[in-house]
Amino acid sequence: MKTGAVPPGITAVGDVERRFSVYRNTVAHSLTDALCQRFPTVLRLVGDAFFRATAGVFVAENPPQSAILHDYGTAFPEFLAGFPPAATLPYLPDIARIEVLRGQAYHAADALPMTAQSISDALAAGPEERGLTLHPSVRVITSDHPVVAIWAMNQPGATPRPVPPEPQAALMFRLGENIPVVGVTADTAGIVTRLLAGERLGTACADVPPQVASVAIGLLIQHGLIIQVTQT
Repeated sequence: MKTGAVPPGITAVGDVERRFSVYRNTVAHSLTDALCQRFPTVLRLVGDAFFRATAGVFVAENPPQSAILHDYGTAFPEFLAGFPPAATLPYLPDIARIEVLRGQAYHAADALPMTAQSISDALAAGPEERGLTLHPSVRVITSDHPVVAIWAMNQPGATPRPVPPEPQAALMFRLGENIPVVGVTADTAGIVTRLLAGERLGTACADVPPQVASVAIGLLIQHGLIIQVTQT
């Protein structure tokens, strides 16, 4: 390999630091846009200027860990929970969590639901010892804030209405191309959470009255969210 002086007339184009600065700004802008797309309800709640300023701080502190852009921002809810300028909106982190969970539900694997009759047959003998495998898209959140109402009120075309003061829980799952956010009781959310963790039906429902457990399981059957009954 030959080495030597650079031939006359060949020079570096522009300042290196300036070029890297342009690159960094382009990356930061792309990541901010990705957060806008992933958290549209948060964006609607706080406005474009506040969101982009907040996203700029998040991007600076949280470089991407994956080349898949739609995965970026999973840590955004936790960031918001510790971000002082957002402290006046204490429900904001849970709204962001709903948006993360909806994204996960959308990209989850598909699976065929069991029919109501096949579930009934499988649970006929010793239901307490059975486990229920839920659809891969099922997600659940329990909040100290009325997040279901707040989320619904900030969707395109939503009709303004009073937001209840009570805490709310939500069940999410894929329904065609949509991911509904269904308000559920804290008891139902707890049952779903324990079933997702692999607990058998008797254990998952141990802390609630039988009629409450029946409503929760009925909701899962209604939406086609049980894909297998297992012997545990």
